[in-house]
Amino acid sequence: MGGIVVSKSLRVAGDELTQGIIDYMREKNNLLIGEKTAEEIKIKIGSALPYKDGMKMTVRGRNLLSGLPFETVISNGEVYQAMKKPINQIVDAIKSALEETPPELAADIYEKGIFLAGGGALLKGMDKLINSVTKTKVNIVDDPLTAVARGTGFVLEDLDNLIDVLLPTEFGK
Repeated sequence: MGGIVVSKSLRVAGDELTQGIIDYMREKNNLLIGEKTAEEIKIKIGSALPYKDGMKMTVRGRNLLSGLPFETVISNGEVYQAMKKPINQIVDAIKSALEETPPELAADIYEKGIFLAGGGALLKGMDKLINSVTKTKVNIVDDPLTAVARGTGFVLEDLDNLIDVLLPTEFGK
């Protein structure tokens, strides 16, 4: 097909997952935590599925009621709840894009699978969740944290040849 066939753009990424954890800790535990702490929670016990393996983590921050340092324990189930909305937005966008995909390309995607890149690809269970919703194999690319940057670099190095693929009608030759 030689170009972008279906595209969906979301303003949802790892930052929204992290912010969901910050908001959850504030609302449910009256605990103010920073981005670094929320990111650590996401990486250590975060998941895209409601696993019942009982993983817990001690979290330290500032109690919003007393203003004093405080610690509490959060479970992976709570972290799942904190991130559920942005995760579902991502999965819904993938499903919607697949529903709009032409049949020939859909057959290729079904055969080869969906490829996940970026930090979200490393979230425990993200591949399984997407698979369960789309009934399509899901692959995590090698080194997903740098894949997006490497792909962008590849495109920028060959922009003259790829502009028609990226923007075929508005800016193409």
